[in-house]
Amino acid sequence: MTDTQLTFHPLTPDRWDDFVTVFGQNGACGGCWCMYWRASGKAFSASTKEQKRQGIKALVDAGREPGLLAYVDGQAAAWVAVGPRKDFPTLNNSRVLAPVDDQPVWSIVCFFVHRKYRHAGLMRQLIDAAVDYARSKGAKIVEGYPTEPGGKVEASSLYLGVMPVFLEAGFVEVARRSAHHPVMRKFLD
Repeated sequence: MTDTQLTFHPLTPDRWDDFVTVFGQNGACGGCWCMYWRASGKAFSASTKEQKRQGIKALVDAGREPGLLAYVDGQAAAWVAVGPRKDFPTLNNSRVLAPVDDQPVWSIVCFFVHRKYRHAGLMRQLIDAAVDYARSKGAKIVEGYPTEPGGKVEASSLYLGVMPVFLEAGFVEVARRSAHHPVMRKFLD
């Protein structure tokens, strides 16, 4: 992404239309609207795409900032979900991604890049922006739960990010309960 201007902004009510632009009318992967980690498995499965869209919109309208939008030359291009781990209760129900300890952490749980901006190296920049945002909110530890691909992987499986990019961003593996999903942390000063 040389010769382009890249900026990041929290998702706020005034940026809702940009979020919809990035996710498309169908709500990104399978109509999740980035609600997968925010709702119980049963509630997520039972809800429609529109209910998921309304769920994330309600968070935004309530003044929560559930993640960051990336803009390339002023155009909404990508998304990263970041927040205190407590905002993502599904993580606690996961055997693979369960808490490592009782330290308060912020979590990066989702990436989505609009198809026009894929394969441009945005994931690393999204991670760095999420870490900076978490630090600005007082975080001391940021976790990620990337995929460690063992070969060719479908793009839809990469919503958690990929391990090599987290390593480049200074994260270290702190737990592994499955072959392809480490728990990684970056410790902030």
